[in-house]
Amino acid sequence: QVTLVESGGGLVQPGGSLRLSCAVSGFTLDEAIIAWFRRAPGGTIEGVACISERHGIANIDASVKDRFTTSRDNANNDVYLQMDNLGPEDTGVYYCAATQIRPPSWIRSRQCHLRQEYPFWGLGTLVIISS
Repeated sequence: QVTLVESGGGLVQPGGSLRLSCAVSGFTLDEAIIAWFRRAPGGTIEGVACISERHGIANIDASVKDRFTTSRDNANNDVYLQMDNLGPEDTGVYYCAATQIRPPSWIRSRQCHLRQEYPFWGLGTLVIISS
């Protein structure tokens, strides 16, 4: 059974940092691409980052490229999203998602922004940026 459990969300002041974690079970990280998505209040789900199964290659969306990084701990089967210099626009629910099949968007251009390409999802963790 595949499960993904996010943690690490919370309330942070503008300019602060958070590190989100995604605990993965049901497969190892070298078997799946893990992606991070977020949904702002009243908004749509957008992809922010992902890390590949082979070699742990990371891709960060241009909108957060200078502030977010993603990494993984193969020994513990955890994936992380480090978020720095947070602003109110980063408020939302953050999800990790996984696929064991390389998505077409990744094959074409190492993109990971299409939610329909990821069949496994966690329940999300809430991030609020406010003073």
